[in-house]
Amino acid sequence: MAASAALTPDSPAPAAPQGGEPRTRRSGYRRLPVQQRREQLIAVALELFSSRPPEEVTLDDVAEAAGASRPLVYRYFSGGKQQLYEAALRSAAEELTSRFSITTAGTPTAQLAAVLDSYFSFVAEHDTGYGALLRGGSVVATARTSAIVDEVRRVALRRTLRHLGVRDAGPRLTLLVRSWISVVEASSLTWLDEGQQITPTALRDWLVDEFVAMTAATALHDPQTAEVLAGLLALETADGPAAAMLAQLQQLLGR
Repeated sequence: MAASAALTPDSPAPAAPQGGEPRTRRSGYRRLPVQQRREQLIAVALELFSSRPPEEVTLDDVAEAAGASRPLVYRYFSGGKQQLYEAALRSAAEELTSRFSITTAGTPTAQLAAVLDSYFSFVAEHDTGYGALLRGGSVVATARTSAIVDEVRRVALRRTLRHLGVRDAGPRLTLLVRSWISVVEASSLTWLDEGQQITPTALRDWLVDEFVAMTAATALHDPQTAEVLAGLLALETADGPAAAMLAQLQQLLGR
């Protein structure tokens, strides 16, 4: 009696005996092109890493969720969980940075608000994984994963400066933008920790006000920032967020 053919991951199923019914192929062994399979595994891993702390996710979890086998996961990620985590993190970083795109419609503060809307949509979608990532508390964090996160921050810095119309930022203006990005990250973590008790819209509006206030404070000490602030305010409407906040501050200070 001839030995039956073995079914290996991503290989075709054996032909059915003549006159018989086709053999049922296990869903986890469905043949996919190499790149498509790799992207599928990354997407599944990202979803798992986003719903649980990375250290709690195993390769078996990824294999089961992908309808694949553990050897198949190793075939594409021979470095094991660490390599898969870094690939998932890069995928998340690319998605996050894609949301930094700024529309040309509306006032500067309206444009900034639109970016924050997109940012907090990402935060809400990835929840646990986002928190573990930014806190640096994951046991799978390495210099490479830190570099991926730092690159996201550098992209945020460059695009914010571009939004401000600045090509060559001085030290104080750079410090201002980096500090505000840190405020956004810290606020995101606190928002998640506290169960998202305030709406994303309220959080967004507060962070827009934070940016205007921090820019105004920096402008007192830096001519370049003062010039940037004047240019931004010139583009704001009389009833826009920036004008409204400054008017409210004047009322508070006048009391």
